[in-house]
Amino acid sequence: MTKLSPFSVRGRRALLVMRDERDIAIVRRQLSRLGMTISEHDPAGPPPPNQAVDVILMDADAIPIKSDQATLWKGSVPIIALIGTETPSRLKWLLDLRPASFLVKPLRSAGLYTALVVAFDSAQRRVEDAAHIEKLEDRIRSRRVVLSAVLQIMRGHDMSETDAFALIRQTAMRHRTTIEVLSAEIIAAGGMPNRTTRTA
Repeated sequence: MTKLSPFSVRGRRALLVMRDERDIAIVRRQLSRLGMTISEHDPAGPPPPNQAVDVILMDADAIPIKSDQATLWKGSVPIIALIGTETPSRLKWLLDLRPASFLVKPLRSAGLYTALVVAFDSAQRRVEDAAHIEKLEDRIRSRRVVLSAVLQIMRGHDMSETDAFALIRQTAMRHRTTIEVLSAEIIAAGGMPNRTTRTA
C-alpha cells in the first residue's frame, strides 16, 4: 500500500471542532481551496463515534477540560489545535492530547497548509515509530525465548553456550524452521523435540 505524502491534502477529510463563526469561515474557505472534505462537530459534545476523518481541527479553548469527554479526544487521528488561551492548565491538557500541529488565534488565512503538512507528517512518523518499536519488542521477546532454549540445552546436554546455540541453529536449518520456533518447541518439550519428519 502506497503511503500518502504529507504534502498531498486534496481529497482528505477534516473534522472541525470549533464554535467561533469567524474561525470556522476562515478554515472552511482554506480547506475548500485545498480540495478537502469538511464536516463539523460541536466542541461541547463527546467525540463522534467511528470518525472517518484524516485530521481534526480543534479549538482547544472551546473544549471544557474538566469535563468527562475532554480526555476522549485522544486518538489516532492527528489533531491541529487552535490555541488562544495560554494558561498552564489549558496547555497541560493540550500536551496530554498530543496535537500533531497547532495554529495560534486569532486565525489568519496563512499557515493552515503548513499546519496540515506538519500534522500529516507527524501522524505518519508516529505510526512508523510504533511499528518499529513493536518490531524491536518482538525481537527482544524472541531473544528471551532463544536464550531460555539455549540454557535448557546447555543443562540437558552439558554443553557450552556456543555449542548449544550451534545445535539449535543446525537443527532449525535441518528441519527448515526458524531458531525462534524451534526454541519455543524446546521450552515446551523440556528439551530438544523429537522431529521425525522434515517440515517444508
